[in-house]
Amino acid sequence: MHIVQKRSISLFSATMLALSSLIGSGWLFGSSEAAAVAGPAAVISWIIGAVLIGIVAFNYIELGVMLPESGGMSRYSQYSHGPLVGFIAAWANWLSLVALIPIEAVAAVQYMSTWPWAWANWTNSFMKNGTITSQGLLVVFVFMGIFTLLNFWSVSLMTRFTNLISVFKIAIPLLTITLLMCAGFHVGNFGHSWAEFMPNGSSPVFEATTVSGIILSYNAFQTVINIGGEIKHPQKNIFRAITISLTIATIIYVMLQIAYIGAVSPADLAKHGWAGLNFDSPFADIAILLGIHWLAVLLYMDAFVSPFGTGVSFAATSGRALAAMTLNRYLPKWLGKIDSTYGNPRFAYLANFLVGAILVGCFRDWSLLASVMATSTLIAYATGPVTVMAFRKLRPNYTRPVKSKRMNIIAPVTFVFVSLAIYWAMWPTTVQVILAVLLGLPIYLYYDLKNKQVSLKQQLHSGAWLLLYLAFIAVMSYIGSEGFNGQNYLKYPFDFIVIIVVSLGFYFWGVRSKMAFSPDLTAADKLNAKLKKTT
Repeated sequence: MHIVQKRSISLFSATMLALSSLIGSGWLFGSSEAAAVAGPAAVISWIIGAVLIGIVAFNYIELGVMLPESGGMSRYSQYSHGPLVGFIAAWANWLSLVALIPIEAVAAVQYMSTWPWAWANWTNSFMKNGTITSQGLLVVFVFMGIFTLLNFWSVSLMTRFTNLISVFKIAIPLLTITLLMCAGFHVGNFGHSWAEFMPNGSSPVFEATTVSGIILSYNAFQTVINIGGEIKHPQKNIFRAITISLTIATIIYVMLQIAYIGAVSPADLAKHGWAGLNFDSPFADIAILLGIHWLAVLLYMDAFVSPFGTGVSFAATSGRALAAMTLNRYLPKWLGKIDSTYGNPRFAYLANFLVGAILVGCFRDWSLLASVMATSTLIAYATGPVTVMAFRKLRPNYTRPVKSKRMNIIAPVTFVFVSLAIYWAMWPTTVQVILAVLLGLPIYLYYDLKNKQVSLKQQLHSGAWLLLYLAFIAVMSYIGSEGFNGQNYLKYPFDFIVIIVVSLGFYFWGVRSKMAFSPDLTAADKLNAKLKKTT
């Protein structure tokens, strides 16, 4: 049974849902985290992140409008390359989505822990030395429960909630940018030379893209892809919703970074440096220092609203992604069961809540969770450009409402960008996440023996490129330059050159490894045939 629901989500609602996801905890912490790593050059990091996610999205827009279904990002590579590649891509993507639910809850609790009012002293115990305490963890669980329950009854309730708060979520960052720039903008903080603008060199500019929550902040474009089966006129509105929401989010994030850099006190900067600034609630702390207390109050309110909007959206997205994975036959069918009354995968929502609770119990730090999430989602994204080009060879006659003549260039460039971004997560995070992705293989092998639809030899023929690619990235993370925490056997920028050249080889191998007789291609054929009737 396909998870395709009634098309009830309009272009406006889809755009608001994406924006509600995009403007989450990333804006509350991303600017300070990125500046700590790259200094004023963090502005460039946000632009690099936007370009990276923009070209990744372009690959998935073609796939999303060609095969519009809920949870689609858990299915595309299964169609083109069979079960092994499909499982790894879906598992990595699901891990990243489910991690976002506790990330947003942790962000809200971290801001709560810094409430400056006497009546709120009880919240100060939620954080200790930058880590969520046991008391704070209970509040995180409560928030995660609310995220889940707001999706539990209907798509309509979820979209009404996100439409309502999206306006607030956009207005507060814009107000913050305006007031910080007017109240105390120090142009000198950007430096008077290239060395001062980029105090730690150029490699931290790339590092910040993955480790500072930038990829996390832009990742929400896939919310639109994963609810593609429920969007009205998907052949037009998927592309429009992603383009509009990503453009607005990029402008907001770049301006926030500029406002943050300019608002820091030059005296504090001279004393501590960018890495030594200690703001638990960055924008609220700066607003208090500048004497704009009413803005600080609004920011503390938004520290609930922004994470809540993103948490609710990704509770929906991760639930649909997990439910869609059951169609790949490598998870229990009951996880994909759709509630007959409300049309929601309730068991998937509950499973994601439990996994998210385990994740936050192990990793009680926002920046670490953000880095883990970014790396796992990038591993999933590596299959996108390979899949889109494989489909052009497998099914050249498919209806493609969005089809770029330059995809033969865009796809390999995307694959190279993604490979570099995985490397930027730094040793040992890169390897830890790769191992977490591969930990799903025992589940895959159990169900593969049960299904016996495709021989292991055929699967390895279509999937060996991805397994060896992950091994290559892991080795590069270890032997790479010291700027990315490697052993410095390959110095910067020669590590980049090696990754670019070898990744291109893996890309072309991956496209050639398409599975022409994939048992799931018939399902893709039916999806595209339905689309053809409506165009």
